[in-house]
Amino acid sequence: MNKLTVFTPTYNRAYCLHICYESLKRQTIPDFTWLIIDDGSTDHTKELVESWMSEKAVQIRYHWQHNQGMHGAHNTAYELIDTELNVCIDSDDYMPDDAVEKILRFWDQHGSDKVSGLIGLDSYTDGRIIGSRLPDHLKCSTLFDLNNRQHVTGDKKLVYRTELTKQYPYPLFNNEKYVGLAYKYYMLDQQYEMLLMNEVICCVDYLPDGSSMNMLSQYLRNPRGFAFYRRELMKHPFAGLLFKFRQSIHYVSSSLISKNRRFMSETPCKLLTLLAIPLGIMFYYYIVRKTRTS
Repeated sequence: MNKLTVFTPTYNRAYCLHICYESLKRQTIPDFTWLIIDDGSTDHTKELVESWMSEKAVQIRYHWQHNQGMHGAHNTAYELIDTELNVCIDSDDYMPDDAVEKILRFWDQHGSDKVSGLIGLDSYTDGRIIGSRLPDHLKCSTLFDLNNRQHVTGDKKLVYRTELTKQYPYPLFNNEKYVGLAYKYYMLDQQYEMLLMNEVICCVDYLPDGSSMNMLSQYLRNPRGFAFYRRELMKHPFAGLLFKFRQSIHYVSSSLISKNRRFMSETPCKLLTLLAIPLGIMFYYYIVRKTRTS
């Protein structure tokens, strides 16, 4: 049985999904499963994947569902994955030819049930590392500490133990399609550190229709999901006041967008949220203005 599942949430990405597929065909070892979560595509994704399954060059599992957004696709993936490890490779990204081999070799050498997984590097398609490298003096860290104490910047690729990622499912809100994926990661941070591997295991191409390129409009369309995410980050036991204050600002703006009059009674940090109201109002108007003119 394979030890690793590479899972890919996709929505109407038939035009670029082949890039990920070709990279998986080139992997130096075939000991992985590719799980595709089709989040309600209306293009020819299904027919394309079926043609690849008939080739039998990669072990593929395909699951179609009604559109739930990225976090809903992640929920489904974690329910279906049955390997020890998993890693998400988005539909507009791909893996270097030796990425699977590096992950499995590193895990065989250093992995244990005392960590939640490992963190590797993302690069642009021209080979440049996204953001900063991981600290050479650390073997393990939480994602929260890397971002907020070690000042590591840029997207990183996370490989998790599957039994842990089945915990903390993302909530689904009616008529909304987005909840910050880091909610699950920060929850797991409170229990485990992750191994650090300064190797590129994903190449990223930020396409114009990707969620990271349309964040302000995501704020406007998914205010309850964003408010939930910020509210949970305010509860983080290792977060400082400045971090929690920033979350409070975003929480206020999202609550205004969703017209939630109970936001003060629902916040876990009442004083910080009260102090954040003026900046939250300013951010609310900024989002409304920018999304109207974009």
